[in-house]
Amino acid sequence: MLEKTFDPKSVEPRLYAAWEASGGFKPIDDPNAEPFSIVIPPPNVTGSLHIGHALNNTLQDVLIRFERMRGKAALWLPGTDHAGIATQMVVERQLAEAGNQSRRDMGREAFVEKIWEWKAKSGGTITNQLKRLGASCDWSRERFTLDEGLSAAVRKVFVTLYKQKLIYRDKRLVNWDPHFQTAISDLEVEQREVDGHYWHFAYPLEDGSGEIVVATTRPETMLGDTAVAVHPKDERYQGLIGRAVRLPIVNRPVPIIADDYADPEKGSGAVKITPAHDFNDFLVGKRNNLPMINIFDDFAHINDNAPPEYRGLDRFAARKKVVEAFEALGLLRGIEKTRHMVPHGDRSGVVVEPYLTDQWYVNAEVLAKPAIAAIENGDTVFVPKAWEKTYFEWMRNIQPWCISRQLWWGHRIPAWFGPGGKIFVAETEAGAKAQALEHYGRDEPLRQDEDVLDTWFSSALWPFSTLGWPEKTPDKASDLARFYPTHTLITGFDIIFFWVARMMMQGIHFMDGQVPFKRIFINALVRDAEGKKMSKSKGNVMDPLELVDDYGADALRFTLTAMSGQARDIKLSRERIEGYRNFGTKLWNATNFCVVNGCARAEGFDPAAVKAPLNRWIVGETTRTAQAVTAALDGCGFDQAAETLYRFIWRQYCDWYVELAKPLLGKPDEPPADLVAQAETQATAAWVLDVVLKLLHPVMPFITEEIWAQTADLGAARDHKAFLMVARWPDLPSSLIDPVADAEIGLIVETIVEGRSVREALNVPHSAKPPLLILEADAGQRAVLEQATPLIAKMLRVAEVRSVSEAPAGAIPFIVDGVSFALPVAEFIDVAAERGRLSKEVGVLAADIARTAGKLANADFVARAPEEVVEENRERLADAEAAKAKLEAALARLAAAV
Repeated sequence: MLEKTFDPKSVEPRLYAAWEASGGFKPIDDPNAEPFSIVIPPPNVTGSLHIGHALNNTLQDVLIRFERMRGKAALWLPGTDHAGIATQMVVERQLAEAGNQSRRDMGREAFVEKIWEWKAKSGGTITNQLKRLGASCDWSRERFTLDEGLSAAVRKVFVTLYKQKLIYRDKRLVNWDPHFQTAISDLEVEQREVDGHYWHFAYPLEDGSGEIVVATTRPETMLGDTAVAVHPKDERYQGLIGRAVRLPIVNRPVPIIADDYADPEKGSGAVKITPAHDFNDFLVGKRNNLPMINIFDDFAHINDNAPPEYRGLDRFAARKKVVEAFEALGLLRGIEKTRHMVPHGDRSGVVVEPYLTDQWYVNAEVLAKPAIAAIENGDTVFVPKAWEKTYFEWMRNIQPWCISRQLWWGHRIPAWFGPGGKIFVAETEAGAKAQALEHYGRDEPLRQDEDVLDTWFSSALWPFSTLGWPEKTPDKASDLARFYPTHTLITGFDIIFFWVARMMMQGIHFMDGQVPFKRIFINALVRDAEGKKMSKSKGNVMDPLELVDDYGADALRFTLTAMSGQARDIKLSRERIEGYRNFGTKLWNATNFCVVNGCARAEGFDPAAVKAPLNRWIVGETTRTAQAVTAALDGCGFDQAAETLYRFIWRQYCDWYVELAKPLLGKPDEPPADLVAQAETQATAAWVLDVVLKLLHPVMPFITEEIWAQTADLGAARDHKAFLMVARWPDLPSSLIDPVADAEIGLIVETIVEGRSVREALNVPHSAKPPLLILEADAGQRAVLEQATPLIAKMLRVAEVRSVSEAPAGAIPFIVDGVSFALPVAEFIDVAAERGRLSKEVGVLAADIARTAGKLANADFVARAPEEVVEENRERLADAEAAKAKLEAALARLAAAV
């Protein structure tokens, strides 16, 4: 017998250690096995497991366990990302808290050494947390984006793209974080709505004949203005185009230009143009050959391109001083309050500046074309398919990719500068020196670029660099030859641009046109129980490790899997997780029932040979379930697989089969009426349990493995005596489905279900035992029902089951599979009161339906309300309509009975 309860806290660490020690996480060493590979979206080395990680990695683990059990050489390759800014920030903060030197004081080499020390001590946190979740990664192949092999891959890719003129150096605007003094990617920019102002400034015409009024939310940037733009068709300014204004404070003439960027309907229709400090203005400046005057230094302090009295000022202090100067000059025409979006660094929290600097860029437009074609041609597919649109919109409008960062932690750019600004790009310093010698004809001192590469540059190579590239070998057994392209990528929608698209571009370019993965599954976003996005500021963050502590990893995994439906978000609540923990308990208890009742594997058991209708029925239901779960997991229908398993295990197996099997099994202290039927039922129950454990294992690995181990010695040997994790996945033929048994057992089950529904809807007391009357049925159906009379009577709480020609007054009719039944309950209830109660509840629901439907019919509500509120109303409407239909059916039955 099993323990009374399943204890996750003691079982999970023991089982995980045993799995890992067994080598079962590694792909099988069979050259004939079909390869199936997944690369983990590498979490930041600074990271801790959050609920999004829990969802993403649960789904990956479900898929890899499924394919492993199908006999494939299944590789789930793990690793972490060096996370340039995040890691540097963590170590700098620790140095400051300990009162140590700053990174600039200690120097680059010493600081990087400190980061490696930190990584050795703390960098494995999230890896250990993934293990607690049950992630069956091949940890022997774990990679890190700064390990030696991946660093070699990064250098080779950079040099190759440079030689192909797809990497180049250019002066362009970037998102600049003044706190970290580095360019950052769009992904690291957070748009925040803040209170601000529009300051309206007058720029006098150079000849003194008038003025043009412009408005800005960033007055300090006017120090770098190089034009005022008006729309070419704006009649107000036709006579001014080509003339100039005298820029106040700076006292510099700037031209008035015609450009479509100026909006005649907005403000005065005139726009100040600061090409070095605004992305739109930069494009205007390019089109009109305007000077680009940078007025900031790396700390966003005013530099020497501004008048002396402004130099060295912080940008916000300069803002105040500029406004005061315009007011003193009599050129401030108004101040207008506004709320507007301002970019902030997601890690530093400071306002990000568009900043003109020299950076390294990738010609993403060229690399994007084959990556677009790969999706168009179906070489790689998105699941759900709707995410293709997001991918295409980004890729078809892609801009040059800024790949340099002004950090110390990361892949240092393999470029060296020589005298005269000549650049030498090579994989090694020796290679750069050789180029310099050839160029200059003598040895010259070289200085390596101080910048490092954008973290996304190295992660773009992840699907092939982690498998050993660029060390290509002809050996077909090598990881690269065997596992590239990978099969499925599971990731979030928010990094389609920043990671998925870049892996597609680099993979196709460097792997001879082969896509990096055949399928991209975009998982949902996990929200709180009310549908709101989780955030620390809202206090609604759910820690997956706390949930594992409270409910066990299996309960959390099943919850996330069951709620991971395509194209919808997950509303996660503790109640849901607790409910799925109860599901595990239900299976545990059913297993205990089987053990107590002698259910054990029989030597040579053939599910196709069972005789009893009940056993033929459960064999068929098991087969349907195995086929449905296989099809669902094959197509990334994780929620469908979980729903199918839940329905079958809880209802068909644990409830109906176990209950209906009791008469065949007999009581422990009494011999059964039919020993042959008993033995068959015991063997069938054990066979079904083995199949159930296999089907459920990818989603709930711990409890299924523990049951598998504790029932290992019951009866004949299994087909596989080792871990359930590597047992063979059930492949059951449709010939095991018996329509006759389905009809017989289905009739019994639905009769009980419908009878219970009638009792519940009409509030028939639990103690009441009316007869169940059969009005119309064919001979076969009558025979089935009569044979099952004791069971129906017990489970439906009726006094008897008998056939009659006519229903008495007060009997509630219902129909199951063409059989007409009646349940005489009038003597047990107040018919008038029940009719009134039901009518009142129908009225309440009808009013609720009308209100909710009205909201959803209001286009303004749907457009303006938060997404979670709209979805909540849709769910409320569906629930109310279903409840109303159920109550109306009960009313109709009540009306037919009197």
